Amino acid sequence: MFIPHTDAEREEMLKTIGVEKIEDLFKDIPEAYRFPKLNLPEPLTEMEALAQVQDLSLANETTQDLICFLGAGAYNHYSPAAVDALLQRGEFFTAYTPYQPEVSQGTLQAIFEYQSLIASLTGMEVANASHYDGATATAEAGIMALSQFRGKRSKIVLSPSIHPQYAKTLCSYLCGDDEVEIVGNEPASYPLPDPNDLINEIDDNTALVVVQYPDFFGRIYDYTQLAEAVHAAGALFCVIVNPITLGLLKPPGEFGADIVVGEGQPLGIPISFGGPYLGIFATKKKYVRKIAGRLVGESVDVEGNRGYVLTLTAREQHIRREKATSNICSNQGLMMLASTIYMSLLGKTGLQKVADLCYQKAHYAAEKISEIPGFELVYDEPFFHEFVVRCPMPVEDVNNHLIDHGILGGFDLGIISPDLENHMLIAVTEMITREEINYLCDVLREGSNA
Repeated sequence: MFIPHTDAEREEMLKTIGVEKIEDLFKDIPEAYRFPKLNLPEPLTEMEALAQVQDLSLANETTQDLICFLGAGAYNHYSPAAVDALLQRGEFFTAYTPYQPEVSQGTLQAIFEYQSLIASLTGMEVANASHYDGATATAEAGIMALSQFRGKRSKIVLSPSIHPQYAKTLCSYLCGDDEVEIVGNEPASYPLPDPNDLINEIDDNTALVVVQYPDFFGRIYDYTQLAEAVHAAGALFCVIVNPITLGLLKPPGEFGADIVVGEGQPLGIPISFGGPYLGIFATKKKYVRKIAGRLVGESVDVEGNRGYVLTLTAREQHIRREKATSNICSNQGLMMLASTIYMSLLGKTGLQKVADLCYQKAHYAAEKISEIPGFELVYDEPFFHEFVVRCPMPVEDVNNHLIDHGILGGFDLGIISPDLENHMLIAVTEMITREEINYLCDVLREGSNA
């Protein structure tokens, strides 16, 4: 549609880099694969392309159109209007990298405030400027732990009840290394595993133990005993969190976590068809030189005025590649800012209120659903705003019936494990009303009688 360069400009660029024609740039690619025939449709005008894209967008249904009981890692929370209003200011919305502190104090201060809020929320001493998402942050925790032990320990123990995509992402980083042993990344079985059973997997080769709080199935565990066992063996303890839950629950720093990671999407970031999201990463101060990604620190200028800079950058790949703690040297700047605004607007009391609403509404929903013949809660452990229900029919059939009635149903756990066939993971946030929960129950009752 657009031609960015003239023939003369292209010739000048080719001459500068020392080749005669564009085709010469591809000489290292085998000739048979250089210019494959692509099965593309006929070209469209701008007007036709716009009409086609609009038709596709109208086929989408969002949480504005449906009552949403789907979670499994991404949640439909309310975001105050001020979040987008501030986020889309030109000073923040224009992408730039804060390497020059003298021209990027606003961005650097926002990152510093984010780090401070996350450290306070998780009960840790230091947090970085964020990662791409919760799964990436979890994988970086694995790399950090292995780096901490410098080849002396090579075993990572994963709870089977962490998010399965997080386990797969960590494996994509590390499973290709024959010297690294990863335990626990197999699909969850039924009955659902108790994370405290991981104590039996810990030995003198263990570098890291990873659990989730609440776990992928919504259950809440006190990990104090497990943390003590991990530390007694000399290993590190990593806790994956849902940040909203920390409005009510004890922060991981208070029961022995060395690393806290998680998905920051619930903090004012829309579901957005799967991203962009925000990876939370916090740890103890003694590991600050091993932490992956950017870190902003507070300093003073030559006149004694407070200022902010990227600090300890010798950890990063772009400074000392051969000694880097990670190949990540960027962060989700705009998403980090959204979560900072969200947490600042809500404050401690507001976050507690959101968490309490999620907790109370989820328990009301669980109670009402368990009264429907054929539907059964599958565990007795405390839970936050997600819980598992055994259904009298395939979850796919249940969800098809729900969608016909304007309801986006829960996550089909049979997708991740054959042992969990006919099990649905249901999420309830503060966005769901009592009337909508009652409506869900009416539709489930109707479907089970069909």
